[in-house]
Amino acid sequence: MKKLLIIAMIMAGFSACTDTIDVNVAKGTSYPVLDAWITNEPGLQVIRLTQSVPYTDQAPAPVIKDAIITLIDETAGQTYAFNFNDSAYTFNPGDNATVGVTGHAYRLRVVYKGETFEAIDTIKRTTPIDSITYKYKTKSENAVPKDGYEAKFHAVDVKGAVDYYWIRSYRNNVWHRVADTYSVDGYFDQSVLDGASFILPIQEGITDEEHPYQLGEKIIVKIRSLTYQSHFFLTQVDEQINAGGLFAKVLENVKCNATNITPGGKQKLLGWFGTSAVSSSEKVIE
Repeated sequence: MKKLLIIAMIMAGFSACTDTIDVNVAKGTSYPVLDAWITNEPGLQVIRLTQSVPYTDQAPAPVIKDAIITLIDETAGQTYAFNFNDSAYTFNPGDNATVGVTGHAYRLRVVYKGETFEAIDTIKRTTPIDSITYKYKTKSENAVPKDGYEAKFHAVDVKGAVDYYWIRSYRNNVWHRVADTYSVDGYFDQSVLDGASFILPIQEGITDEEHPYQLGEKIIVKIRSLTYQSHFFLTQVDEQINAGGLFAKVLENVKCNATNITPGGKQKLLGWFGTSAVSSSEKVIE
């Protein structure tokens, strides 16, 4: 009876941990948030500018519609005016034309409420995807959460320098993102060997083990090049998003690369302006 009583008390303690506690968190300061990524892919280029909301607020971030956004190709001396349309600022060079050029440096200028912000990034080289392969796995035989196809891509790091990559995978179309992985010369967070194949955990990182690919689905993989600064920003954001557990890091806003160049300007931006060369590959599971 004593043992049963102790167990009952322990279970009651655990159940108490599931009670909902309303925490009064200060709203803090709201900032404009920049989401700008220019690539060498043909067609429409999109930049978003929103207003941040409190951490506990469930409402969508309000869209900022009255900014003036200009992209300047510093290498070619070309200027592109992005116009607001629906929920974002866009520029379309044409279906087969591109804005981004590998090796070119770009300056983004944002004018908002009388203050001007600028950020600079350069489109670095990327590496082609050789192929995508897949293998069927069952729960009973492979200790995976669900039956389905595990996919992996095959690519080799470009020799001659330290290269930073952003690997993103999709299911069926680019509106259904599966996973993001960040790499240095084909490894995770530091270069080990220049010009080697991407390591197996990164190759297999294009599959969501909880929801593996199924017969007839399309696997889409894109490898985006990054500058060191953009790689650092994305990995810091990734750590913030996936922070959890007892020893999780304290959440904080990752510093933006857009600087207020207005004399006496006090406003600041969150977010990032980045550029990428992109290699793509896709395969339907048959």
